[in-house]
Amino acid sequence: MKRHRLNVVTKLFAATFVFVFLLYALILIGEKFFFERFYLNAKVSELSQAMASFPDEYAKLPPDKHKLDKLVGTLMNRTDASIAIVDEQLRQLNLDPYFLEIKVANKNQVITLPLKEMKSTDLPEGLHVGDTITIDGIYMDENDTIMKPIRIARQSPSTNLSENGLTRVTAVISELMLPSQQRAHNPFYQDSLVEDQIGPWLTQQYDEITQMKSGSFIQRKWTDPWSGVNYAIVIHRFSYQSGANYMLAVTTLQPVSDAVSMLTSYSLYATPVILVILLLLSFVFSKIITKPLVTLNHSASRMANLDFTELASIHSQDEFGELSRHLNTLAGKLDQTLKDLTSANVTLREDLEHKEKMEQLRKELIANISHELKTPLGIVKGFAEGLKDDVAHEKRERYMDVILSEVDKMNELIMDMLELSKFEAKAILLRRQSFPVSEIVDRVAASFQLQLANKQVRLWLALPEEINVWADPRRIEQVIVNLLGNAVRHANPSSEIRITGARERECIRFRIENEGAHIPDDQLTRIWEQFYRVDSSRWRKSGGTGLGLAICKHILDLHGSDYGVENTVNGVAFSFTLVENENKGGNDNESEKE
Repeated sequence: MKRHRLNVVTKLFAATFVFVFLLYALILIGEKFFFERFYLNAKVSELSQAMASFPDEYAKLPPDKHKLDKLVGTLMNRTDASIAIVDEQLRQLNLDPYFLEIKVANKNQVITLPLKEMKSTDLPEGLHVGDTITIDGIYMDENDTIMKPIRIARQSPSTNLSENGLTRVTAVISELMLPSQQRAHNPFYQDSLVEDQIGPWLTQQYDEITQMKSGSFIQRKWTDPWSGVNYAIVIHRFSYQSGANYMLAVTTLQPVSDAVSMLTSYSLYATPVILVILLLLSFVFSKIITKPLVTLNHSASRMANLDFTELASIHSQDEFGELSRHLNTLAGKLDQTLKDLTSANVTLREDLEHKEKMEQLRKELIANISHELKTPLGIVKGFAEGLKDDVAHEKRERYMDVILSEVDKMNELIMDMLELSKFEAKAILLRRQSFPVSEIVDRVAASFQLQLANKQVRLWLALPEEINVWADPRRIEQVIVNLLGNAVRHANPSSEIRITGARERECIRFRIENEGAHIPDDQLTRIWEQFYRVDSSRWRKSGGTGLGLAICKHILDLHGSDYGVENTVNGVAFSFTLVENENKGGNDNESEKE
């Protein structure tokens, strides 16, 4: 069964979605189970550092309770914690960390704010040094310097003080220490817990606390039984005036609990929306990232199929763009290499075909030479043996004539073979000149008068007068001799051979036509091959070496001639062209290598 292949877009989309979703899930789990612990550790660490520096500051203070109250109040506001100091027997020092200092009748008065009896709402909002306030309260000392406030307002209330037995003071604030806005929702209540609730707890932990070493810390988590709020308690032991003292810091964990609860509720509503957004973003992200990869993959696929017509079109200035440019360069080089290879293969195939053909011709040449020499040698040998056996005197002359004739034929064959080998080795160079071709035709025709007369063949010439061609006269004469000799050999007795010439563009086309047997159509192109004969059984009777047309082919090729052979109504016609214009010919200085 074929497995379904996932494309890279789907894989990247799934991987991105799963990765981000797992990351989001881990964040939710961390918020649920670890954020509160992290907050607790961070809060405790902050408290511990602040408490560790407190003993040094405490030791520098003069024996003034008000200075100590101010130091503790500052620490409480900075750490958002309720601070208490107890002695070695865990008895709490009387501290009033929150106060208002006013100046009345050139005398400073301190208004202490009791922790148990006040709430944050009992104080006017936004009190600052320099504000004028009215305080109704009771003086706690004989010098009327410390007042316990009952009511604090910015304006004088209309209440009758005599009925309540209170003293009213209106003055300007010269110094104050109040819970900061960063403190817990009800810092007065939290501060009161140290005495009312944490005090009994300290007594229960007496043995553990008193065994602490100086400078060490104890960390505990405590739950208020009345409100159910969780608190962190940090106890620090330090030495002061040759005695052991303990600093107790209590800070609420309610903000982080509320935050975790709120985040949990928020996550329930936000998760579906986040999932939808995550799906969309993952899809878009996977498309953006994989688009160049898909493009490069298509380009590589086309290259694998040797299609280099369409190149990758990525123009970004990054690794994808660089890869696209390299791929396009590779495609161009491969395309050019394949074209060169194809051309080289064609050339190689042609060379191999040519070599095979030449090898075949070589074999045929050897076989033909052996055959052509074997017959005249056999004749010469037979007649020479007859002479050796002292044949009759009247036969000797005829035997000698036959031997000489066969020797002449062998000599002609060998000379033609040497001539042909020069052409095939490209050792023949033409010596062109302008000459009247009619003179050569007349001279060759005169040399064939005996053969023409023996076969009762008429020769008919129809050449334009004063025709000059640009060619090698010796080689052209050789062509005409071979073609005319071939026509005479294959002409029917009492027939006619026609030699004509006509202008064709800038050339003269010569035509030699005889009346005789036709050449089969499938052999018209092969008659130019060496030793090729249409009817080999009649060859010896008609004469010839079988190399004449092959020599003609090489000569006409050197002249750039358009030549050919065709069957006519009554026989066969050979034709070839020679240039008439001198400028279309070769070079006068060409020489011949013999």
